[in-house]
Amino acid sequence: MDFLSVKGRHIVRADEKPIILKGVNIGGWMNMEDFINQYCGCESSYRKVMAQTIEKDKSELFFNLMADYFFAEEDIIFLKETGFNIVRLPLNYRHFESDSKPFEYLETGFARLDGALSLLEKHGIYAILDMHSAQGWQNTDWHCDNAGRHSLFWSHVQYQERFRRLWREIAYRYKDRAVIAMYDLMNEPIANARYGRFSSIYKPDWANFNKIYRESVNAIRKVDPKHIILLEGDNFSVLFDGMEAPFAENLAYSSHNYIPSGLEGSYPGICCGEYWNLAKQHDVFYNSQGVQFALKYNVPLFVTEFGSAYNGDPDKTTDRLRSQDDQLAVFTEFGAHWTVWTYKDTGVMSLLTLAGDSEYIRLLKTAASKREELNTQFAITWRGVNESRQMSNDLADLIQNAIDMPHIGSDGNRKYLAQSIFGEFAAIQLQPMFAAPFLGMSEEKIDDVLSAFSFSKCTHNSEHIQILQKYARKEENS
Repeated sequence: MDFLSVKGRHIVRADEKPIILKGVNIGGWMNMEDFINQYCGCESSYRKVMAQTIEKDKSELFFNLMADYFFAEEDIIFLKETGFNIVRLPLNYRHFESDSKPFEYLETGFARLDGALSLLEKHGIYAILDMHSAQGWQNTDWHCDNAGRHSLFWSHVQYQERFRRLWREIAYRYKDRAVIAMYDLMNEPIANARYGRFSSIYKPDWANFNKIYRESVNAIRKVDPKHIILLEGDNFSVLFDGMEAPFAENLAYSSHNYIPSGLEGSYPGICCGEYWNLAKQHDVFYNSQGVQFALKYNVPLFVTEFGSAYNGDPDKTTDRLRSQDDQLAVFTEFGAHWTVWTYKDTGVMSLLTLAGDSEYIRLLKTAASKREELNTQFAITWRGVNESRQMSNDLADLIQNAIDMPHIGSDGNRKYLAQSIFGEFAAIQLQPMFAAPFLGMSEEKIDDVLSAFSFSKCTHNSEHIQILQKYARKEENS
């Protein structure tokens, strides 16, 4: 495989011919998420609860088997046949470094990653190494394994040094591996919410953001001058206006482009009070800060996350497929690289879904119903307001009226209070219910149950796959 590099707005092969990278995220593999793997809360606390419930050794077996089945060679063969040429691999730093032994690196994590990279190389698919969960938490949400809603990375130099040194270790190990297309420095940073989110109003701290980005890129470049480094915008990869101009060779830039028409409403039709159709998608994308940054500085733009939800009203599935079809048409027109979120999950927004009649889903049915009742998956906002959410909304209104804070806004106040109550507190309280079904289960039985994550046992979301395949197989623009 060729080493890839940046040339103007293009990513190019060794012969300097452009390549458009099109693929999928493997979320839930080396960075678990609640709706992907079927639990609630954050990964590290869930792992702790599992160890306490079914014993440490059996818990380690449980999570290793889940990862083994989640992403294997048969998955890679399917992705190649679909037409994808890249996968983004979200990584949790805890696979590579323990908080109790900082700067000592774990060979078990590297061994799993090495195995996947070898298989990807065998089948001619590139990889992005994406630091999805950084030391000290780079954002406030569950997907960076954050149970406390504080984002301490940005103010603690110790976390920043651990982050840089882990990247330097990764770069040293993989500096000669062409199968890695690029290093995605940090997923969805939110650099100025150190103590949590309390409002939808957000003011970036660009000086600190740019300083840390530059220091981190320089640390990688000391050992690896060749690989592309991918930099995401602030505020969950949306804001670019204050980002430093490209300051090194081989830099590309990443935006995330989740849109209302993929999550709720009708399409074409009204979503969040606005009419969405192809023209609207075109205008929103071309006016986004990521696109404007890429045009201003003549650099590649990679949409490393976008996607639609298919677990709400079944009557809306066709609308959301149409929305994603149009979204991919806009990306293709612009020449953006893309990886859709996500490959495999338990029935929300993936290409492959765990079968509804699998024993894994059946065992967790009661716990999952409580999760729905309590709205602990706080990112999944398109499911409407149930009784528990209405109660938290009433509490938010009581707080706002009592202390008179109109500058925060009612919607933001309701949203972030609900996230704290349900996505953090209630989710952690509920985690033992997701561990209990495996108490006393034999290792052989655990293996059998977790095989539900294997390619052969999953359900294929055919219409979703066909749309992605149509664009994955389009000839590249030169």
